[in-house]
Amino acid sequence: MSELLPVLHLALTAAYAGFQWTVRGVVYPQFDQVPAGSFGAYERRHQQRISRVVGPLFAGQLVTTGWLLVARPPGAPLPAVVAGAACLGAVLLLTVAGAVPQHRRLSAGWDGEAFRQLLRVDTARAVAATAGTAAAVGVLVPLA
Repeated sequence: MSELLPVLHLALTAAYAGFQWTVRGVVYPQFDQVPAGSFGAYERRHQQRISRVVGPLFAGQLVTTGWLLVARPPGAPLPAVVAGAACLGAVLLLTVAGAVPQHRRLSAGWDGEAFRQLLRVDTARAVAATAGTAAAVGVLVPLA
């Protein structure tokens, strides 16, 4: 399994980064097209549905990142492992401290300022996720 761990980790980080860029580039830009009177219900459904995708991706990354930190495969560079862990930490912190509060505000109804803040936070999450994928490549390449 230790040989497959870096590959699984790369797959999870890349899947999450792709998901995050899709949300940022496709899903969120459509929010302001939802009629204001329907937006609160729309946002609550969005949160329920998106959690089914993001939850397993976060859980998988937490497991593989933890495993890489604890049982680093021989030849896996520690700086890349630590950088990946830092990127995941940044994504999780941005999610909990930035995105979740904005989603809560939006679940009460359309709020242009909350939406703009969500877009800023989400851009930072997408960048951090992409950097995490680059770090995962940095773990895997020396092992090849």
